[in-house]
Amino acid sequence: MYKSAHFSEYNAINDVWDEMYSENSAIREHYQRVISYLTKESTDNLNKKEELARRLFMTQGITFTVYNSGEGIEKIFPFDIIPRIITAAEWTLVEKGIKQRLTALNLFLKDVYHNQFIIKDGIVPIDVIYSCPHFLREMYQLNVPYDIYVHIAGIDLIRDEHGAFYVLEDNLRTPSGVSYMLENREITKRLFPDLLPQCNVRSVTEYPSILYKNLMALSPRQISNPTIVLLSPGIYNSAYFEHTTLARLMGVELVEGRDLVVSNHKVYMKTTTGLQQVDVIYRRVDDEFLDPLVFNPASVLGVAGLMSAYRKGNVAIVNAIGNGVADDKAIYSYVPDMIRYYLNEEPLLKNVPTYQLRNADEREFTFANINTMVVKKTNESGGYGMLMGHAASEQEIDDYKKEILKDPRNFIAQPTISLSAAPCYIQGVLQPRRIDLRPYALCGPDGIEIVPGGLTRVALKEGSLVVNSSQGGGSKDTWVLA
Repeated sequence: MYKSAHFSEYNAINDVWDEMYSENSAIREHYQRVISYLTKESTDNLNKKEELARRLFMTQGITFTVYNSGEGIEKIFPFDIIPRIITAAEWTLVEKGIKQRLTALNLFLKDVYHNQFIIKDGIVPIDVIYSCPHFLREMYQLNVPYDIYVHIAGIDLIRDEHGAFYVLEDNLRTPSGVSYMLENREITKRLFPDLLPQCNVRSVTEYPSILYKNLMALSPRQISNPTIVLLSPGIYNSAYFEHTTLARLMGVELVEGRDLVVSNHKVYMKTTTGLQQVDVIYRRVDDEFLDPLVFNPASVLGVAGLMSAYRKGNVAIVNAIGNGVADDKAIYSYVPDMIRYYLNEEPLLKNVPTYQLRNADEREFTFANINTMVVKKTNESGGYGMLMGHAASEQEIDDYKKEILKDPRNFIAQPTISLSAAPCYIQGVLQPRRIDLRPYALCGPDGIEIVPGGLTRVALKEGSLVVNSSQGGGSKDTWVLA
């Protein structure tokens, strides 16, 4: 163990994989250069770096929105200055595993909206798919460009006590957080300018250019300069900072529903010089609000007639509409079977064991062991609607059981997995905190590209396993070594 004031309170958590320390309390090789650097820095210097990071987040407006806190809308995204480091070998496995998983999920979406072989062959039960609120009959037999449904995916990964990677969930609709990945790297460059090249850290800054290249390739009109827009719900959306950042970095127009109009099955953007035809929409608006003529008639976030233009092939929409059927948490447990079914391969990344509460036996087992379970709603995100069995009171558990019994299909349960821990700089010392990882994959006509890094989310509260920003979590820069 290093002799330094920063390490005085670092006690690795029992039975938890520590990203920095090996089992015999030795610093893992890939962390040694960073830790050596930190031991030479005074507490005063590190405090100044932490304060600089906070000021940079504040001045650049790097915020997120918490809807239920009652404290106003926007909060600065908490950032920990110590990077999370991943070796080249670890990253190779993650990259191959995500590519395999996304290939199968894209094939599943094409199949479920066309021939439905996977249902006919009994791999995925028909009632699980048809009862999913995100399975949209409006997408049935609708062909999408290059058969790509998932153009952008954020796959949440965790590590168990042995360091093995598990997929916690797939985000295939409008995955968020990539702007924090990019900003975390820019801020780390300011804080530790010499360390990144010394450690041979791979770059994440190509993300906007890869995304832009893929969006260009999807244009239905074969023209040299297609019109691409990013459709946002507006300033009150929790990820609005991200929408503005990505539009700026790609050099595309940021629009809201009121800026677009459909005429003769084509989408146009209103400009000061008249209407301009739109070829590709990178949408950050959920399915049900996209077209009030087809989905929610009360929506003012979408564009009336958008589905007719989409059906005619006059506009490409990223991600495809109806993807929610593939990232429903009730479908999640069938993804390993999809990989075997479509690709004839064994999954490279494991699933967390999952209990379907619509199944009476699995529900009974979950209720009997609920103190060791995490119970989730199948279509909630952001850490909302979740029961952490080990931390809940008897009353909370009883109330939650009643909710489950009203609609068991709407819930799954998973054993509480001890997320891995990484060093965080908290109150002048390094302390272990639980983390996960969300790498971002981009699927285009040329294949799947995964930026070497991702968003490492941190449960900043001591003892907490909840990393979501909406529940008090923060983030740190993710270094993938070359």
